[in-house]
Amino acid sequence: MYSRRQLLLASGGLGVAVLAGGLIKQLNMVTEAEAAETFDVTHTDAEWRSLLTAEQYNILREAGTERPYTSALNDEHRAGTFACAGCALALFSSTTKFDSHTGWPSFWQPLDNAVASHTDTSYGVVRKEIHCRRCGGHQGHVFHDGPAPTGLRYCMNGAAMTFTAA
Repeated sequence: MYSRRQLLLASGGLGVAVLAGGLIKQLNMVTEAEAAETFDVTHTDAEWRSLLTAEQYNILREAGTERPYTSALNDEHRAGTFACAGCALALFSSTTKFDSHTGWPSFWQPLDNAVASHTDTSYGVVRKEIHCRRCGGHQGHVFHDGPAPTGLRYCMNGAAMTFTAA
């Protein structure tokens, strides 16, 4: 058993780790591999700001996250394709979408050659960040708690995507 003091000290350490992770993210620190990654679609910061809504810019260019259950794409059930809101690259087919009950559009597999990933250590947690392979726009994260056949859950930000019905 842990004492209340030990639990408070441990939670304080977790708070410091979360703050440090957030600070690192804010400073835009990236690994050498990430810094070397180049994209087919590029714009200046001013151009991205003019092309995207404030929410899309926050998510796609600053790796932000929309609040759960706020995206209309979470409840999109028609046949079609989900594409990057930054460059219109098709990312996911509606045939791989499922209700993860997390509040974000979730898929068990991206389209071929659509996304890339890197390790995200923000907030003191190791996760795999998913971004558009053509413009580098942040889409969300992938987790190993999805359905068959892949067992993966691509938990995406709806504001980072558009939908085109088939």
